[in-house]
Amino acid sequence: MAANTMTLKSYLTAIILLTITLVMLISGGLLVVVTKQTYLDGVSQRGIELAQVLANDRQVINAITASNALSGKTSDSSKTSKPVSLQDYIEAIRATTNASYIVVTNRQGIRLSHPMPERIGRQFIGADIWPTLQQGLTRTTEATGSLGSAIRNFAPVYAADSARLPADIIGAVSIGYLEQSVAELLFNYYLEAVIWLGLVYLLAVMLTLLLLSKLKRTFLQYEPEDIVQRFKEYSLLLNSIREGIIAIDREHRITAINDAAGYWLAPEQSHPQLIGKPLQELSQGLSLLLVASLSNQHKHAISLGDQSFAVTLYPLKRQAAGSGFLIVLNHQQDMSELEHKLATTTAYARQLRTRTHEHINKLNVLSGLLQADNTTAAIEYLQRESDQHQHLLGALVKSIENSPVAAMLLAKYNTAQEQQIGFVLDEDSQLGHYSQSINDDLITLLGNLIDNAFDAALNNPACKPHIGVFISDRTNFIMITVEDSGSGVDEKIANRIYDLGVSAKSAAAEHGVGLYLVSRVVHSYNGSIDWERGDNTTVFSVYLDKHELPL
Repeated sequence: MAANTMTLKSYLTAIILLTITLVMLISGGLLVVVTKQTYLDGVSQRGIELAQVLANDRQVINAITASNALSGKTSDSSKTSKPVSLQDYIEAIRATTNASYIVVTNRQGIRLSHPMPERIGRQFIGADIWPTLQQGLTRTTEATGSLGSAIRNFAPVYAADSARLPADIIGAVSIGYLEQSVAELLFNYYLEAVIWLGLVYLLAVMLTLLLLSKLKRTFLQYEPEDIVQRFKEYSLLLNSIREGIIAIDREHRITAINDAAGYWLAPEQSHPQLIGKPLQELSQGLSLLLVASLSNQHKHAISLGDQSFAVTLYPLKRQAAGSGFLIVLNHQQDMSELEHKLATTTAYARQLRTRTHEHINKLNVLSGLLQADNTTAAIEYLQRESDQHQHLLGALVKSIENSPVAAMLLAKYNTAQEQQIGFVLDEDSQLGHYSQSINDDLITLLGNLIDNAFDAALNNPACKPHIGVFISDRTNFIMITVEDSGSGVDEKIANRIYDLGVSAKSAAAEHGVGLYLVSRVVHSYNGSIDWERGDNTTVFSVYLDKHELPL
């Protein structure tokens, strides 16, 4: 049997309706409690106020005084006389209020008024009147009297022109509200509140259904499980395409990118890091191409480094103003990945053979001089080789205290000697000690700048190849300049030499990476990099703010 799964609409409907129902029930319960308490407080306050008004009424005081006098005479003579009555006067007042009864008693608790005339002259039922008659307390109680259970409000009646002391109490006034009548009034309030709550509940249900309908249309009638599954399928499909796929919004920020495009533009970063970045940070060429595409030309050719791509731009239509683009990069590879790796390995092996051959030649010279017993010439030959190294070593020891950077400069010097390139380290150079991570970045900066300077110097047959290096951290900045005797930067790539894959070297196995790595390091420290063409030389300058260096 198939599992009974709820749809998104049904699930959200059940949850929201249950929540609304609970809120309405809780609100209704609180409303009942608050309404009842408020009404009872109001009844008590109105009853007390009315009782106090009647307790100060001159006619009521005179009647109670007469009743007390009559009660004293009756007890003395043991004769029965007609009781004093306020029936007509009090009932006329009660008719203008919502009180169930108004009872006036004398000092002995004998009634002078009652809704039922036959009960006038009888004892007030309930002991809750005596604190008022004896102590003068104005109070509210709930008790059962001759008419049933009621809310009873008491106020003492004092003799006229008295000091209003307990001894001056001559009677009491009781204002009663039968609980049955109170319940009927509260029921009317509750009924009205229930009607309003019902209307609010129906309105909330209608709004919920409209919201869920809108949500369903937004999800294209798909359930959450379907959306997750389709997202996984589309991600797998997108990353399996060999062409580069990039989606950008109207502000030229990346919203989606597949593995191929990510590898070509920023191989060292993961996809989540690329999402949301401006396209200009990854490739100025593609960014400029997007601006040119506003003229309705959507098929272009572009070079990322020395690699050529056919770029197709598809506008993404949106309801909001403006639209984004879908960029498709079709790459025609001249070599396979294995051929690139083989070419790299071959170039490295050739460099090792050259180095080995150079050392063998020097050893053969020494061997020949020693076999010919020409020790003086052999020593002079060794001295010349040693002097060349000692000169640089002296400069390194004197100015470059940073051992890893000094070792790298010595290695580059040896490479320059093998390739017959002049290598000069400025005598004013200075570099102190830094952390391992900063040393690694400095080595990346210097190493790639010097390697590019070697290639540029060797490719300019018009003058003898040489380079100069200057390093200084005397101020608040680390300044690095590398000068070479090359022919300068090709104007065709001058605006994008820091992009990945951009290089003037057409026959190299791997190229277009060095300056890209240099630019990444410089930007990570909020530094600056610039180049200029001087008198038959090209100078690259890097400035790093020491305050941006990690501790």
